[in-house]
Amino acid sequence: MNLHPEWSYQAVLYEMNVRQLTPEGTLRAAAAKLPFLKDLGVDAVWLMPVYPIGEVERKGSLGSYYSIRDYCAVNPELGTMADFDAFVAEAHRLGIKILLDWVANHTARDARWIAEQPASWYERDAAGEPAVPWDWSDTAKLNYANRDVWRAQGDAMEFWITQHAVDGFRCDMAMLVPIDFWNETSLRLRRVKPDLFMLAEAEERNLFEEGAFDACYAWEMHHLMNDVARQRVRVTALRDYLYADRDRYPASAMRLAFTSNHDENSWSGSEFTRLGDAREIMAVFTFVVPRGLPLIYTGQEIGYDHAFAFFDRDPIPSYGSNTFTEFYRRLTALRHDNPALAAGERGGEMIEIRNNAEDCLMTFVRERGGNRVVAAMNLSPYAIRADYYTGIYAGMYTDAMTGEPFELRGHVGEDMAPWSYRILTS
Repeated sequence: MNLHPEWSYQAVLYEMNVRQLTPEGTLRAAAAKLPFLKDLGVDAVWLMPVYPIGEVERKGSLGSYYSIRDYCAVNPELGTMADFDAFVAEAHRLGIKILLDWVANHTARDARWIAEQPASWYERDAAGEPAVPWDWSDTAKLNYANRDVWRAQGDAMEFWITQHAVDGFRCDMAMLVPIDFWNETSLRLRRVKPDLFMLAEAEERNLFEEGAFDACYAWEMHHLMNDVARQRVRVTALRDYLYADRDRYPASAMRLAFTSNHDENSWSGSEFTRLGDAREIMAVFTFVVPRGLPLIYTGQEIGYDHAFAFFDRDPIPSYGSNTFTEFYRRLTALRHDNPALAAGERGGEMIEIRNNAEDCLMTFVRERGGNRVVAAMNLSPYAIRADYYTGIYAGMYTDAMTGEPFELRGHVGEDMAPWSYRILTS
């Protein structure tokens, strides 16, 4: 029996911001982009929340996707339930899986549950009003001391699986909800859909203890990548993280690897802003890192350098294939064609090749079942004279980004430009 759905091991995920992807900002318009994403090499689309948005304390003109009035309906701004079903049907026709964004910690302040369910379904402040978690003034904190909340959340998630054919969930701020809830609910849902995929926006170690989740975020790695790009730390910090991470989770745990997502893009800037000249090499890193499950965020596939407004319409002005698209297409092919790069227990471990500039340069191999990937990455803003011995890894390879044959000699001595890399496959 597989620990994870078979499709997920070498998958590439795409986070879809439906509001901003197209001028229309609808599911129907977004469905027309699915063939483009299929051609890009996307295996699963994670839809940001599609549910009706609260009006009380609404932020901006359209509100936050994450302030949900009704877990079992579609936001009229995006279309109808029939539009949603047509979107899923088109994705499945193309062989793309659909993950729904699930917000279990809180609802809108005018959610159906506030009006229709007992007061005990929500945590309450001193005035008896539903409590506001953190500073999210447009939301109300659910009370997980009440087991009826657990049941109702499970019912709503099962509704989308059984009635609307979704393939899994990306679980927002999963660490704010008791792990016992996730363990119980995941087990319930997997009885209905054995190949369910569960991704946690969290990185606590207990997420995998009873199999609640297939994957979790690699937030710490993401922030280290930003810091290396800005030279707040050297690449040694990223290397140390990778070794430490081996012991934190079961070998089967997948880690979401990304240079952008909806939070980073809107609040910290696009990858162009945060990573600068390191943008390309860091994207490559997310596709070759051990355990990694790479993510592409809306706009990255066409190199759109913009921080989307979070609470208002701010659509991509024009959309079409370009050099950025081809770059990501090569990365998805690298992912699909090389079992050594699989996530979880299927992938090859990182075996380092020692080099002469380890505060700037990472040289490593991942190998599995006769497949080998060699990476030489100058993760620094400095020109490096790289020097290393490849030993048993010398031989003929294919350069993954050019498709050209390449001989990796036993002793490598070469100049590497800042933020340059070579990915070789055999």
